[in-house]
Amino acid sequence: MTTFLFGLLFGFVVWFLVRYLAAGIYTVDQNERAVKTVFGRAERLQKSTLEDPFAEYLRPEERDRYDYPQVRVIPPGGPYFKWPWERIYKASIATQTVNMAIDPEDPRANQNGQSLEAVTKDQLNIGLQGQIRYRVCERNLYAYFFGVKRPIVHVMGYFVSLLRERIANFEAPRKPLLDGDEEQIINIGVSINDLRKNLRDLNELMDRECLSSEARYGITFDASLITGIDPPHDVESALAAINTAHNHVSSDISLAQASADQKIVQSRRAVEIETLKALAEVEPLNALADQLTALKHNGGPESINNYLRNVRLQLYKHAGRAFLEVN
Repeated sequence: MTTFLFGLLFGFVVWFLVRYLAAGIYTVDQNERAVKTVFGRAERLQKSTLEDPFAEYLRPEERDRYDYPQVRVIPPGGPYFKWPWERIYKASIATQTVNMAIDPEDPRANQNGQSLEAVTKDQLNIGLQGQIRYRVCERNLYAYFFGVKRPIVHVMGYFVSLLRERIANFEAPRKPLLDGDEEQIINIGVSINDLRKNLRDLNELMDRECLSSEARYGITFDASLITGIDPPHDVESALAAINTAHNHVSSDISLAQASADQKIVQSRRAVEIETLKALAEVEPLNALADQLTALKHNGGPESINNYLRNVRLQLYKHAGRAFLEVN
């Protein structure tokens, strides 16, 4: 009986050591960060996420809603130890890429994650293809672990709602034409052309709009890359015709502007040439006037008459016939 009790006690001690002590040893990989909770409460620092610079991207009415405490982050390394009443949450901070058309809650949505639908300002139902690069924000792990149940679902929904709102209201800047006029007839009512021509501006706009995701959900957007925009099949031929007409109009405007610029340059050169010719003709006369003035000042009034007589003699030398007027 004593042996049985001793064996039972020994087995309990071994089970306790394996279950609660040996199993409490853990490590954190290089691309991971961890947060420890004690009885369900994360180890917090005496700071709030509103004190972090990324909080400036929150709107004033959102600051109270996303006021999360900053938690103590366990860096890579180990082995670390935790007690049975403690729990470790780990997250990879490596940059991840995901198709923007994928719905984490319903993989069959958006044509099985192939194309994201959106409506333009002229009521065209277009398809978008692209990717999103994101990573977990190390400075706001509380929001990632405890703020929302599935952060990637919230982030994808937030991104898609922003993207559709921007697509529905996107207007490309009009380019200035001749005499400071702005482009008015190009792409009127064809917003898909504006979107295709300004994909880079749209991507940069989305990057700026998503800067608040760090403070909201603890996820940082590295980049959003919209790579393709497909029009509806029933308007594709009409859109091709509009694009052809637009190309012709753009070509004619470019040719007219180039011709006008060339004529302006030629006119400026002609004015410069005529101005130089006039200066070349006036300059000897001015020099002669200066010389006659100096001659009269230095030689007296008779010096001008002598000069005129010498000029006449030079003219008589070159003349073939002379007429003399007699009273």
